[in-house]
Amino acid sequence: MKIEVKDAPGQLVAALRPISDAGGNIMAVIHEWDPTLRPKTRIVQVVLDLPEERLDGLITTLKAAGVTILRLGEERLLLKRSVIMIGHLMHTDLSDTVGQIDRTGYAEVVEMHMTMPGIAQRSSALLTISATNRAHMDEAVKILRMVAKKKDLLLVEPLEEVA
Repeated sequence: MKIEVKDAPGQLVAALRPISDAGGNIMAVIHEWDPTLRPKTRIVQVVLDLPEERLDGLITTLKAAGVTILRLGEERLLLKRSVIMIGHLMHTDLSDTVGQIDRTGYAEVVEMHMTMPGIAQRSSALLTISATNRAHMDEAVKILRMVAKKKDLLLVEPLEEVA
């Protein structure tokens, strides 16, 4: 959610309080301070987790408090983790391996870079997985471990995690 608040003491807190009151979990607040753009207002990006059925009430409350909502969007997959898989990836149905993560509904393979040195040689792939939260990421990687074991693949984890 990107909002615009007045440039005055207490306005940011006044804008964030309704999110808390609605039961929202504020995960990040990015406060842009550039007096040359909008000298009497400030742009604030708020990353929050809120049950969808409470969103309309929050919007109404924020507007009543004088907060302008510039953008409202859903960023469902917030956490990324990269792993490497090594083995006969194509011969063990790479599509099935990726599909087992994608079918969870809470995690997806969003990026893959693969190296195949020769048809009879082992290949390797750098997979980046996105998930809705840490628990879902851990569950997705657990699924990947089971798939790797079943298909006799080596899983190197985690290489990088970005929230």
